[in-house]
Amino acid sequence: MSEPRPPWSARRRRTLLWLAVGAVLGGLGAVGLPAEWGVTAAFLGALCAFLVVVALVVFVTVPGPDTLGTLLRTPPLAGAVFVVAVLLVLSNPTGSSVRWLWVVAAAVAAAWAAFAVWETRRSGG
Repeated sequence: MSEPRPPWSARRRRTLLWLAVGAVLGGLGAVGLPAEWGVTAAFLGALCAFLVVVALVVFVTVPGPDTLGTLLRTPPLAGAVFVVAVLLVLSNPTGSSVRWLWVVAAAVAAAWAAFAVWETRRSGG
């Protein structure tokens, strides 16, 4: 039988609560605000709803403290981020105004992947 999970911290509960509030307010704003403000509110509400799902997955997957440290030391996650960043670099033409952003993101993701692999090998995990 597995050991019981530790209860979620107040910070985790507060994060989920505020993201849920943002999703609801974004949905209400999409209905009640004029055109461009309503669209912006809808996008922000959808972003908050997406982040609620992501936070729930992360909080269930990494039950204890040091969530960020655990994620930083996870080579599959770092590798996946690196692959996506490289695909974004390759999908943008050379003269694109945002290509530099994806190049920087790919470089940061490569450094993250190297760190995650190094930490995993160093700790023997």
